[in-house]
Amino acid sequence: MRPALDLLSMEFDRRRMLEASGIAALATLAGCSSDSESTTPTPATLSQPAAEMSYEEWTSAQSSATVEVDRHSLEVSYLEAGSGPLLVLLHGIPTSSYIWRNVVDPLSESYRVVIPDMVGYGNSTMRDGFDRSIRAQEQVVEGLRTEFEAETISYVGHDLGGGVGLRYAVHNPETVDQLVLSDAVSYNSWPVEAIADLGIPANIQSMSVSEVRTFLDGVFRQTLVSDTPDQTFIDAMIAPWDSEQGVLSLSRNAIATNTNHTTEIDPAEIAADTLLLWGANDQAQPITYGERLAEDIDGATLTPVENASHWVMQDQPETYRDELVAFLTE
Repeated sequence: MRPALDLLSMEFDRRRMLEASGIAALATLAGCSSDSESTTPTPATLSQPAAEMSYEEWTSAQSSATVEVDRHSLEVSYLEAGSGPLLVLLHGIPTSSYIWRNVVDPLSESYRVVIPDMVGYGNSTMRDGFDRSIRAQEQVVEGLRTEFEAETISYVGHDLGGGVGLRYAVHNPETVDQLVLSDAVSYNSWPVEAIADLGIPANIQSMSVSEVRTFLDGVFRQTLVSDTPDQTFIDAMIAPWDSEQGVLSLSRNAIATNTNHTTEIDPAEIAADTLLLWGANDQAQPITYGERLAEDIDGATLTPVENASHWVMQDQPETYRDELVAFLTE
């Protein structure tokens, strides 16, 4: 009888071990399931405050994503910081994502901030052979929203980036929660003659890289409010164009400025909470266009920034930052 009892005892122990291991396996699976269901992204952290970055440090911190624009696969470079709801900031012409450096740090405390270079600009694809208009850039924004798996976004746009935001908010009213437009192209406010002239092939072909640099340096010096503008900022804005490829890309960007892309839309169709944060002294995109947008967009608020030109976030960085953060985080 003893061997039989021993066998029964061994079988009982074996079954108890199997049950225990099964429970552990279920617990492990449950833990894995819990982790896989989590959709909270890892916060994107920068090695130093964005506001303290040089242009070279900014570009070194960028990541990239591939987006489809009119069936072209294009690389979009972007800086990312923080976690939370997706916030996209888009620049204009002839600038780059670096123009937003002074607002990234406080916004990244509440948002997953993504600041791309538009295609044809900065460190994004510059090769010839694709559209760079605000119609095309609208596809870039949608591609980034898909890339970051966001159902909705908040959006801040300056100059051409503002025109992109107008179109995107009109065409995707359910997707844009908050919209900030700064000195944005709209209605028939554009193109600006000096930029449009760069798009004429004969004009750009007659200019050397150094001549384009001198021209752009003069544009910024004449339009920044300060009598002694920050040369570091100007150099950073010019840097992407400081090559033959850059000059050609700038020309293609300039010729893509198309009034029809804002006259064909109705800003009254925008459903997002909207702030119009505008340089009071802007000559390129006068504040009268901001006033018109405020009338057409239901509930929009127009906030003039005094002693600021078209480059409002550079002319009055503290005021601009504080107004932007207050609107987006209230």
